[in-house]
Amino acid sequence: MKMQPAGADRGSYLQLKRSWCKGGRERQIPIRTPAQRAVLEEAKRLAGNNSMIPPYKSYREHLAKWQYETTKAGISRTHGLRHAYAQHRYEELTGWKSPAAGGPLRAALTEQQQDVDFRARMQVTQELGHSRIDITNVYLGR
Repeated sequence: MKMQPAGADRGSYLQLKRSWCKGGRERQIPIRTPAQRAVLEEAKRLAGNNSMIPPYKSYREHLAKWQYETTKAGISRTHGLRHAYAQHRYEELTGWKSPAAGGPLRAALTEQQQDVDFRARMQVTQELGHSRIDITNVYLGR
Protein backbone atom coordinates (compact mmCIF):
# COMPACT_ATOMS: atom_id res chain seq x y z
CA MET A 1 0.00 0.00 0.00
CA LYS A 2 2.87 2.35 0.75
CA MET A 3 4.55 1.61 -2.57
CA GLN A 4 4.74 4.42 -5.09
CA PRO A 5 4.34 2.53 -8.38
CA ALA A 6 5.90 5.26 -10.52
CA GLY A 7 8.95 5.44 -8.28
CA ALA A 8 9.31 1.68 -7.93
CA ASP A 9 9.18 0.79 -11.62
CA ARG A 10 12.63 -0.08 -12.97
CA GLY A 11 11.44 -1.71 -16.19
CA SER A 12 12.06 -5.40 -15.53
CA TYR A 13 11.51 -5.19 -11.76
CA LEU A 14 10.04 -3.18 -8.91
CA GLN A 15 12.51 -1.63 -6.49
CA LEU A 16 10.75 -1.46 -3.15
CA LYS A 17 12.09 0.91 -0.49
CA ARG A 18 12.50 -0.22 3.10
CA SER A 19 9.83 2.17 4.32
CA TRP A 20 7.28 0.52 2.02
CA CYS A 21 7.93 -3.06 3.16
CA LYS A 22 7.06 -5.25 6.10
CA GLY A 23 10.12 -5.76 8.24
CA GLY A 24 11.79 -2.70 6.72
CA ARG A 25 13.63 -4.78 4.11
CA GLU A 26 14.30 -3.32 0.71
CA ARG A 27 13.58 -5.77 -2.10
CA GLN A 28 13.37 -6.21 -5.83
CA ILE A 29 10.36 -7.95 -7.36
CA PRO A 30 10.77 -9.10 -10.97
CA ILE A 31 8.11 -8.14 -13.50
CA ARG A 32 7.87 -11.37 -15.46
CA THR A 33 4.65 -11.24 -17.45
CA PRO A 34 2.67 -8.85 -19.64
CA ALA A 35 -0.21 -9.16 -17.16
CA GLN A 36 2.01 -7.95 -14.33
CA ARG A 37 3.19 -5.05 -16.48
CA ALA A 38 -0.43 -4.13 -17.28
CA VAL A 39 -1.40 -4.13 -13.58
CA LEU A 40 1.61 -1.99 -12.74
CA GLU A 41 0.74 0.50 -15.48
CA GLU A 42 -2.82 0.74 -14.10
CA ALA A 43 -1.45 1.25 -10.57
CA LYS A 44 0.81 4.04 -11.87
CA ARG A 45 -2.17 5.65 -13.61
CA LEU A 46 -4.28 5.51 -10.44
CA ALA A 47 -1.59 6.64 -7.99
CA GLY A 48 0.29 9.16 -10.12
CA ASN A 49 3.44 10.03 -8.15
CA ASN A 50 1.83 9.00 -4.85
CA SER A 51 1.50 5.75 -2.94
CA MET A 52 -1.40 3.36 -3.34
CA ILE A 53 -3.03 4.98 -0.29
CA PRO A 54 -5.51 7.63 -1.41
CA PRO A 55 -4.43 11.09 -0.21
CA TYR A 56 -7.64 11.51 1.81
CA LYS A 57 -7.03 8.34 3.90
CA SER A 58 -4.52 7.37 6.52
CA TYR A 59 -2.59 4.11 6.25
CA ARG A 60 -4.73 2.61 9.00
CA GLU A 61 -7.98 3.64 7.28
CA HIS A 62 -6.83 2.26 3.94
CA LEU A 63 -5.66 -1.00 5.53
CA ALA A 64 -9.08 -1.46 7.15
CA LYS A 65 -10.81 -0.81 3.80
CA TRP A 66 -8.46 -3.25 2.03
CA GLN A 67 -9.12 -5.94 4.63
CA TYR A 68 -12.87 -5.39 4.32
CA GLU A 69 -12.80 -5.57 0.51
CA THR A 70 -10.56 -8.64 0.33
CA THR A 71 -12.71 -10.47 2.87
CA LYS A 72 -15.84 -9.48 0.93
CA ALA A 73 -14.19 -10.89 -2.22
CA GLY A 74 -13.55 -14.19 -0.41
CA ILE A 75 -9.84 -13.60 0.13
CA SER A 76 -9.60 -13.78 3.89
CA ARG A 77 -6.13 -15.26 4.28
CA THR A 78 -4.03 -12.89 2.26
CA HIS A 79 -0.75 -14.26 3.63
CA GLY A 80 -1.60 -17.29 1.49
CA LEU A 81 -0.84 -15.08 -1.51
CA ARG A 82 2.81 -15.11 -0.44
CA HIS A 83 2.70 -18.92 -0.37
CA ALA A 84 1.19 -18.96 -3.85
CA TYR A 85 3.80 -16.50 -5.17
CA ALA A 86 6.64 -18.55 -3.67
CA GLN A 87 5.31 -21.79 -5.13
CA HIS A 88 4.65 -20.36 -8.60
CA ARG A 89 8.03 -18.63 -8.68
CA TYR A 90 9.82 -21.80 -7.55
CA GLU A 91 8.15 -23.74 -10.37
CA GLU A 92 9.19 -21.07 -12.90
CA LEU A 93 12.79 -21.27 -11.72
CA THR A 94 13.07 -25.07 -11.45
CA GLY A 95 10.60 -26.46 -13.96
CA TRP A 96 8.85 -28.59 -11.32
CA LYS A 97 6.41 -28.01 -8.46
CA SER A 98 7.64 -27.42 -4.94
CA PRO A 99 7.07 -30.21 -2.38
CA ALA A 100 4.31 -28.12 -0.75
CA ALA A 101 2.51 -27.98 -4.12
CA GLY A 102 2.84 -31.72 -4.76
CA GLY A 103 6.32 -31.80 -6.29
CA PRO A 104 9.21 -34.06 -5.37
CA LEU A 105 10.92 -33.93 -1.99
CA ARG A 106 14.49 -32.66 -2.01
CA ALA A 107 15.77 -36.14 -1.07
CA ALA A 108 14.30 -37.52 -4.30
CA LEU A 109 16.14 -35.02 -6.51
CA THR A 110 19.39 -35.73 -8.34
CA GLU A 111 22.49 -33.81 -7.28
CA GLN A 112 22.07 -31.45 -10.25
CA GLN A 113 18.38 -30.93 -9.42
CA GLN A 114 19.28 -30.24 -5.77
CA ASP A 115 21.59 -27.46 -6.99
CA VAL A 116 18.75 -25.99 -9.08
CA ASP A 117 16.44 -26.37 -6.07
CA PHE A 118 18.84 -24.52 -3.78
CA ARG A 119 19.39 -21.64 -6.21
CA ALA A 120 15.62 -21.30 -6.73
CA ARG A 121 14.99 -21.27 -2.98
CA MET A 122 17.63 -18.56 -2.53
CA GLN A 123 16.05 -16.48 -5.31
CA VAL A 124 12.55 -16.85 -3.84
CA THR A 125 13.91 -16.04 -0.37
CA GLN A 126 15.38 -12.79 -1.71
CA GLU A 127 12.22 -11.85 -3.60
CA LEU A 128 10.09 -12.40 -0.50
CA GLY A 129 12.42 -10.18 1.52
CA HIS A 130 13.54 -12.88 3.91
CA SER A 131 17.06 -13.32 5.17
CA ARG A 132 16.85 -17.06 5.88
CA ILE A 133 15.97 -19.90 3.53
CA ASP A 134 14.31 -21.70 6.47
CA ILE A 135 11.44 -19.22 6.32
CA THR A 136 10.96 -19.81 2.60
CA ASN A 137 10.98 -23.57 3.22
CA VAL A 138 7.72 -23.10 5.11
CA TYR A 139 6.14 -21.85 1.87
CA LEU A 140 7.78 -24.45 -0.38
CA GLY A 141 8.10 -27.58 1.75
CA ARG A 142 11.21 -29.76 2.00
